[in-house]
Amino acid sequence: MITAFVLLSVDRGKINDVADALVAIDGISEVHSVAGRYDLVAIIRVATNEALADLVTDHIRQIEGITQSETLIGFRVYSKHDLERLFSVGLE
Repeated sequence: MITAFVLLSVDRGKINDVADALVAIDGISEVHSVAGRYDLVAIIRVATNEALADLVTDHIRQIEGITQSETLIGFRVYSKHDLERLFSVGLE
């Protein structure tokens, strides 16, 4: 499972529309509105690097209202929760 975090700056007044469009995309598990330098953070969980590339370049970049993005790929998770087990249901 590949996890990535996409930090997004969005046009004023478009945050809700962009968040709704993002969460409708398969592979995006959550979208958070945040305070600070960015407006939204999309959490992606996909099976392959190719799926990640497709999602970011063919889907996220096409959403109107996004002005800037930065994608961070997770290497290792440190958590009290077994996220790998939770998100692998149905991937066998």
